[in-house]
Amino acid sequence: MNASPPLSNEVLQIAEEMRAWRRDFHRHPELAYQENRTAARVAELLRDFGFDEVATGLGGTGVVGVLHGAGGPAAEESGRILLRADMDALPMGEESGVDHASLHPGVMHACGHDGHTTMLLGAAKLLAASRNFKGTVYFVFQPAEEGGAGAAAMIRDGLFERFPARQVFGMHNWPNAPVGAFFTRTGPLLAAADEFAIKIHGKGGHAAQPHQGRDPIPCASAIVLALQTVVSRAVDPLQPAVLSVTQFHAGTAFNVISELAELRGTVRSFDEETHERIYAEMTRIVRDTAAAYGLTAGIERKMEGYYPPTVNEAEATRFALGVASEVSETVVGDVQPTMGAEDFSFMARARPGCFMLMGTGPGAPLHDPRYDFNDEAAPWGTAYWVRLVEQALPR
Repeated sequence: MNASPPLSNEVLQIAEEMRAWRRDFHRHPELAYQENRTAARVAELLRDFGFDEVATGLGGTGVVGVLHGAGGPAAEESGRILLRADMDALPMGEESGVDHASLHPGVMHACGHDGHTTMLLGAAKLLAASRNFKGTVYFVFQPAEEGGAGAAAMIRDGLFERFPARQVFGMHNWPNAPVGAFFTRTGPLLAAADEFAIKIHGKGGHAAQPHQGRDPIPCASAIVLALQTVVSRAVDPLQPAVLSVTQFHAGTAFNVISELAELRGTVRSFDEETHERIYAEMTRIVRDTAAAYGLTAGIERKMEGYYPPTVNEAEATRFALGVASEVSETVVGDVQPTMGAEDFSFMARARPGCFMLMGTGPGAPLHDPRYDFNDEAAPWGTAYWVRLVEQALPR
């Protein structure tokens, strides 16, 4: 169901065109830092729309479109804002059964980045045609959100030096919330997240003679169980946190004691001090449990996969909520935070900003092989982007 008043004729007139873009992106998903076809198509469309500048190759495959409003670049001191969408897909097979399903086995748009790219392209087309704002808007199409920290890569590549935005805004689809509904909050909205790997080193041997080896599997099992106490006993109960062991690898044959067991997983929290406390406790548990079993073990924190918490700045959030209220009748400004993570957090650290969640109606959840972005929701996202620019940079 729709949660909002009727959309403008301008948005409705490009709805079918947006549907075609989105389904084309969906058929041709590309993994992190491999978004060459997607980036090329985005750049092509921006040039067709008449953008003042289109930069490519930032952070690998990122694209930035520069659009000046009324008065041209001379008026850009009136304001500069950045709108961000992500382009990458996930390494998983698709089971949606739709006609526009992925043509690439083992790769699919299971998080709706095809929809995010489409909604921002829709706004780009409408705003390039109207120029109904005064200032400069940077349309950022980012690679590698899914674990590759593409936002950080673009920042390292000079994003804010070349495109000096004063505020940043992002948006993510939210399945099973009403189409056209908007949700956000001031402060932490999404969690910090990173990955860890624990390696337990034993001594291999024949399974029939376990006394001649040092089996790492019982030790690894004990570590998994001990890690379950970290959040419940070493973290302030008023600070939400998650520690999940998601992989356990050991052994290659039924009659061989392995020399190595490896555990992998993720840590998530809204507070960086809590994050560090969790890792300190994990390090102690891994070291001491291994010693109790007569083995050695170590924990490696995958810092290249670390995303800080996504924290919305108060003024930018109040503004974004006001814009959403002009587009939708269903706007929630105090939504509960979620333990999901987003690398928009790097941009929100660099500049004041707000990250918004937008309902896309009933359907499979994110990161599910049956997921498909709802094309009926795209016009609402585009309407939000257009109105945000017009309100942030009024003529």
